[in-house]
Amino acid sequence: MAIVSLEKLIEEFRKMPSVGIKSAERMAYYILGLDDSQTDALVTAIKNAHENIHSCQICCNLTENEKCSVCSNPSRDKSVICVVENPRDVTAFERTHEYRGVYHVLGGVISPMNSVGPDDIRIKELISRMADDTVEEVIMATNPTAEGEATAMYIARLLKPMGIKVSRLAYGVPVGSDLEYADEVTLTRALSGRSLL
Repeated sequence: MAIVSLEKLIEEFRKMPSVGIKSAERMAYYILGLDDSQTDALVTAIKNAHENIHSCQICCNLTENEKCSVCSNPSRDKSVICVVENPRDVTAFERTHEYRGVYHVLGGVISPMNSVGPDDIRIKELISRMADDTVEEVIMATNPTAEGEATAMYIARLLKPMGIKVSRLAYGVPVGSDLEYADEVTLTRALSGRSLL
């Protein structure tokens, strides 16, 4: 006989990206093994994260404040913006300790097959950051997929008339892979070997 509550818990875990049935089952059984205080701590952590974390008003990265730690850091080079698809990509670049500019998180890529157009991601917010004339270079660091390439080229075409240098990460990152899974050495080489678009 099926245990409905357990099946519902597994079903919720399966909704997470890259979580298959076996991983969902492992997580569900882990949760069942927690005592009441551990369960309360987990629930509180999830609720706090959901209620307190939001987008940075400048770069759209995740933060608990008005500005993220990168945008509020006066030692960061505001003349260089690295454009990424999601906040996990920012975390990957920050692990390299090589990049000293700032970021812009698009929140996705242009994907006509999935009904995602330019207005569905944060391209307008990126363009509005060019208004103060401090930006000299935009590094397109979208994933090397068909959608990532199309998004990079679309943004490059918008920025070129503004006289802003637009570069693309070098292909030390394998085509079809996600930046969040790239190691620090690969990302550092890709960043230093970037090319103009």
